[in-house]
Amino acid sequence: MIGLKSIAKTAIALSACGAVFSGCGSDQGTGDGVLPRQETLYLSGQQWGAPATFNPLAESWMAAWPIGGRFNLVYEPLITYNTLNGQIEDLLGHLVEEVSNNDSIVVDINPAAKWSDGTPVNSADVIFMFTHGSINTAEQISEIHVDTLYNEPAEGDSTAVRTVKGERLAFMVAKDKRNNPLSVRDLLQAIRIAPAHIFNKLFEEKGSWDEVKKLMMDKDPVVSGPYTIKDYSANKIILVRRDDYWGNAALHDGKLPAPKYIVHPIYKSNEHSTIALREGSLDASMSFVPRIWFKKGAGVHTWFDDAPYFVPGAMPMMMINTMKEPLNDKRFRRAMATAIDYVAIRMFAVSNYTSPISAGLIMPTDLEGKFINQEDQKQYGVNVGITNEAERLATVKQMLTEAGYKSVFKDDGTLDHMENAKGEKIPTMFITSPAGWTDWEAIVTIAVEGMRKAGIDVREGFVDGGQYWPAMGTGNFDLIMHKPVADVSPSLPWSRFNEVMSSRDWAPLGAWAGVNIGRYNQPGTPDFRPEVDSLLAAIPLMTSEEDQKAAYRELNKIFMEDQPSIPLTYLPEQFYEFSDKVWTNWPTANNPYAPPQLPWIASGSKVLWNLQLSK
Repeated sequence: MIGLKSIAKTAIALSACGAVFSGCGSDQGTGDGVLPRQETLYLSGQQWGAPATFNPLAESWMAAWPIGGRFNLVYEPLITYNTLNGQIEDLLGHLVEEVSNNDSIVVDINPAAKWSDGTPVNSADVIFMFTHGSINTAEQISEIHVDTLYNEPAEGDSTAVRTVKGERLAFMVAKDKRNNPLSVRDLLQAIRIAPAHIFNKLFEEKGSWDEVKKLMMDKDPVVSGPYTIKDYSANKIILVRRDDYWGNAALHDGKLPAPKYIVHPIYKSNEHSTIALREGSLDASMSFVPRIWFKKGAGVHTWFDDAPYFVPGAMPMMMINTMKEPLNDKRFRRAMATAIDYVAIRMFAVSNYTSPISAGLIMPTDLEGKFINQEDQKQYGVNVGITNEAERLATVKQMLTEAGYKSVFKDDGTLDHMENAKGEKIPTMFITSPAGWTDWEAIVTIAVEGMRKAGIDVREGFVDGGQYWPAMGTGNFDLIMHKPVADVSPSLPWSRFNEVMSSRDWAPLGAWAGVNIGRYNQPGTPDFRPEVDSLLAAIPLMTSEEDQKAAYRELNKIFMEDQPSIPLTYLPEQFYEFSDKVWTNWPTANNPYAPPQLPWIASGSKVLWNLQLSK
């Protein structure tokens, strides 16, 4: 742990830079030692509070960086997903595409993979984590078959003997449950493998897995990744390079990662992170930095040199509680969607960090764009491209009138309330959103302004996290901000449709809903559309791209007709900003050797072997 002397130094440094983390460009203290700046990479944007645990069995939301989530630095997954080209890349294992199918996804464990105590990574480790990890795999995988691979002797060589080459794992798709090979691929790149021989021993000592999960696992953990935990405090987390990492020889031609140390400073806010990035004491960040073009002169860079600066990967939207009147009327939902000024959201709320939004639930990216049908967008989608405010407001008012709704205005022209076709007053509706999420607050404010001008009685409902998350799961909202499937994974765009529209696990209001939090398409009701679930069940099993295009076209058409949610803009999977004051050769659109991700996640971790010191 950080000593009292270092904490005192930190407090003194606060007055100089305003950040929680000390240093602001100088060497950073750790215990009584010093990390040389030329050997240290400073990354931020994931950890915002003191670390609670480094236990890989803990719930992902509880585990500190770089354990929780999809981080490759300490514990590694079998494979990674390249979000630039959609390719699966090797890590602890190799996806054997030629024998994988809708019945099983096959992975060969890399025979070079070893734990930091020298023990080989093997099938027992994988089975252990798929059994005891925080992610439930039983709905997707029925069992894991293990085969031993052998080096066969040359034909005719009677003196040679067979030797063990490695292990092959077949992840059997749970045909009687989800029957979804796409989701199995997602799991293979999402689950980090932990050493079974270590945790089984801890289980014997502690007597239960619940007790094992309570362990901090911060002292000399047995890991497979290129770094391990060196030190941490409420101000920072420090990793140190493992020079004996198995992947240096097996995956990176014998090279070591360029930084010896990786530090995640724990800042008070995005503003402090931005200051550090501009000053060069922070090397890269995944935080939202408004008006980043003003920082470029100070050496802050992004994937693209100019707008939109970032690669889109996620779709923030307003989820609609379709169980409440008048939100249960798709005509009303479509009017709401039409009323929003999407250009203002793009230009002002998210600093023009994205391409213009289009109708539907498919993103116009290299990975998903092939499934978009533009003629359907024109025919079935609400008009998200009306830039003339008077035209937009007139269109919405006509839609409301045709649906039987009336807007009542005060003498000063401001909206007073709404009435339904029976003349009954409609209660004011609120958009629930986390307080302090500045980009989302701006999005909601602009959306509310557009809807109120059009005569729709909606207000902002900013709440703290303790209210936001329970409200989302139980359906205790009118509309709520959400970013379904925030991570770019092999199953997109299927997983986005599934999270917004699936009624397979439909839950009533008050019960917890993991997907379809808007309770759209309730089974057994007159408006139930069984084709939605039929398409969602069929797409993961399709092997023909033409079949996929036809299915996604139908699914997207249904979404546009029924408007169960309102996509508001596109944002990157994670913001990607970097400084070249200390480290150079970051991947960019002009040098795309890795995706636009910080070098701790998915295929982005390869950046660590390619960074160079500035001259």
